[in-house]
Amino acid sequence: MADFLPIPSVDRPFGIHLWPLFNKAFEYVAGHPADGFEFVVGATPMSTLRDTSIFVAIYYLIIFGGRELMRNREPFKLKTLFLIHNFVLTAVSAAILVLFIEQLFPTIVRHGIFYAICDADGGWTQPLIVLYYLTYLTKYLELLDTVFLFLKKKPLTFLHCYHHGATAVLCYTQLIGSTSVQWTVISLNLFVHVVMYWYYFQSARGVRIWWKEWVTRLQIIQFVIDLGFVYFASYTYFTSTYWPWMPNWGSCAGREFAAFSGIIILSSYLVLFISFYFATYAKKGKKSLAQNMPLPSSKATVSAPSVLVAASGGEKLSAADDSSIRSRRIRN
Repeated sequence: MADFLPIPSVDRPFGIHLWPLFNKAFEYVAGHPADGFEFVVGATPMSTLRDTSIFVAIYYLIIFGGRELMRNREPFKLKTLFLIHNFVLTAVSAAILVLFIEQLFPTIVRHGIFYAICDADGGWTQPLIVLYYLTYLTKYLELLDTVFLFLKKKPLTFLHCYHHGATAVLCYTQLIGSTSVQWTVISLNLFVHVVMYWYYFQSARGVRIWWKEWVTRLQIIQFVIDLGFVYFASYTYFTSTYWPWMPNWGSCAGREFAAFSGIIILSSYLVLFISFYFATYAKKGKKSLAQNMPLPSSKATVSAPSVLVAASGGEKLSAADDSSIRSRRIRN
């Protein structure tokens, strides 16, 4: 019955088996099924530190050089391309996310969360490696975000430029470092990107979105959870390896340089995004409060606020009504 009806189960959390469909799509694009993919440093595209470094360096040369070229030019509109870009990233992020869930849900249910984040058979399986690699490649596609910014003559902030370049490096170090905990960071990132790029897509269409501030909040929450997992995995790895007399839960799959990379980059993200949040939204809140404060009244109109409220039956009057009443009072 489960073969004919989309009934969710432990092995098929979405009711249908998505991996065979993905396997065929992958074969159509790559020429071989995803089941046959193997990440080999030096053979797989973008699999070496040299490849990653050159690409990231070119990214920074293009965006800062492009900003200078656009300095005395009119901004491009690019609405259609921007809509396509954001819709594609929304769809791709969502597709990879559901594939992660399908792979991880049975593992977590049957073996527990520790097995999933620290055992190679839990978080470093062949299907997950395919998804890790695809996620890594999407980080280069996301670099186009910044290209759109300078072509539209929008500000290039340090946070934006650093975050995009560093994320490509982060994904690379976790991939070659064979860390099984990386699915936690990637899954949360994919979820946030589904929300974020959908927001950008709708905003570009001219739709007013009230939850813009929540995009940044979600990113901060994401980094807090990320660091909880990464700190835990790093702690139990180093204590079990070098200080076994300390409390630990056993070793964790992955290499040490990948642990340091994850800790440093993710910690810097959290600090920068919190600083951005308070600089942007806290300042905005103070400015709004200052704008809404009543103007100081002259001696002739000391009792104006109470008179205005009483005259309106307890409701605030508009600026035009306020001005009219003040005008009549002065003439009288």
